Amino acid sequence: MSSGVPLDTATIIATALEGILYGFSVLMFLGTMWASRYPDANRPIAFAAILLLLLSTAHLVVDIIRLEDGFVKYRDVFPGGPVAFFQDISQPTFVTKNLIYALQTMLGDGVVIYRCYAVWQSVWVIILPCMLWCCSSVAALMAPYYASQATGGSIYTNQTAKWITALFALTLATNLISTGLLVYRIWTIERKISSSRATKGTMMPIVYVLIDAAILYSAALLTILVCFICANNAQYIMLDMIMPIISIAFCMVLLRLTPRETTPRLIPVTYSASINGRERRSLPEYPLKPLEVHISKWTHNDGME
Repeated sequence: MSSGVPLDTATIIATALEGILYGFSVLMFLGTMWASRYPDANRPIAFAAILLLLLSTAHLVVDIIRLEDGFVKYRDVFPGGPVAFFQDISQPTFVTKNLIYALQTMLGDGVVIYRCYAVWQSVWVIILPCMLWCCSSVAALMAPYYASQATGGSIYTNQTAKWITALFALTLATNLISTGLLVYRIWTIERKISSSRATKGTMMPIVYVLIDAAILYSAALLTILVCFICANNAQYIMLDMIMPIISIAFCMVLLRLTPRETTPRLIPVTYSASINGRERRSLPEYPLKPLEVHISKWTHNDGME
């Protein structure tokens, strides 16, 4: 038995809040595309941002169609009215929106793992995140499948509930572990180059952005997981909101990491010899200190003309 907000009310609130956050995600996306116009921008990551926005757009469209079906198209013909319609997890719109969420989650978590690998340059570091990502991907795809096979009952008592719970828990763990490894690596690199840096520049703002994005996404996931375990309908609201949140969190990091025209092109020589080429490209670059050279000239006169 579900509790909290009535299901029809939760659906309206969820779609409205998703639309508002979607507007913010579009603005963030436009800023990301503008920043990615430079030749040295990361094109694959920019392409991932496009896919995330497309999936978020598709999810919002399906939510609007589902809203129209429940309150207009099937309002008087569906047994039980709008509440029963939105409770029916075998509806094509419900299965479709959850499949889109599965793809969005798989893509977002996959990019976080890729960033972790790009900084560490070691496959061994991402073995655990990759295993968690594979498990969460299976759960993300199985949940819509079991929802499509459901013949009735609430989502909280259906077989789908087990897969959804596993999905939220695994996704949360994947995000926290991958972001933690990424932040730790950047922090250790910052400590190594801090002594040879000529300016007051630092990589800590990048760390702060990564932490902020991880907190935003993780807080939303944790809220969904708690609400779902408690069979509270507020999880429907948070689940729709998390689609644009994934895109917003992704663009937050991408905007901060995208090179600018004013970015210096030099890094300290004392550290450049100890890192490989790809890692060097991933680090902020700082100008060298001015080099002052003293030349002494000695003249010897042996008395001969």
